[in-house]
Amino acid sequence: MKKEEVNFMIEEISKELILLLVEERHLEMRKALDTLYNSDTYARLSNTKNGLYTQSTAYIYECLERELLTGKMM
Repeated sequence: MKKEEVNFMIEEISKELILLLVEERHLEMRKALDTLYNSDTYARLSNTKNGLYTQSTAYIYECLERELLTGKMM
């Protein structure tokens, strides 16, 4: 897969995660952005070597939720 395709996938997942944070956790957009981009989940999503970007948005959101609740990613 080309780097541009991978980056597009990561951007799309990130957008969906932010929208889920707004809808599910009732966060304001700015807070949702900060929450995602400062998370370990996002750091792992952005690391193309581990392939997290190939997982479903629901799975990645579950990882983010767990991180927010416990302070640790699965």
